[in-house]
Amino acid sequence: MIWREKGGTGIMALFEIDESSGLPVWVQLRNRFVYLIKTGHYQPGDQLPSVRTLAAEAAINYNTVSKVYVNLESDGYVESIRGRGVFVRDIGSRGDDVLSVADTEIEGCIRRCLALGMSIDDVKLRLIDVAHRIQDEKS
Repeated sequence: MIWREKGGTGIMALFEIDESSGLPVWVQLRNRFVYLIKTGHYQPGDQLPSVRTLAAEAAINYNTVSKVYVNLESDGYVESIRGRGVFVRDIGSRGDDVLSVADTEIEGCIRRCLALGMSIDDVKLRLIDVAHRIQDEKS
């Protein structure tokens, strides 16, 4: 499913939900918003679509979109102003960017492994084995 927004240069695909992904829809949407904020598509002060508008146009549950916005606010990417909307904050150069991106990637990998039927203990062992293999390759 793709949500599109009209831009100055035409129609731009902003969100594509991968139904076959092991990642929950809210995580996919959150990651996309973070990407759009970090890459400058959304500038500090820009207003995000309302929860109702995004939920309706993207055919995503209202509570899912609301959860994304709450998460983005708690992580400091946006600010919610009662009665006005949700606005992008100036994130500057965040020192935790690398860790945040790494955590998102690792979480996605783990969720995909769990979707394959692996136990969390099996996933941990595989991650350690792969990390050791990569370390050995660099040595």
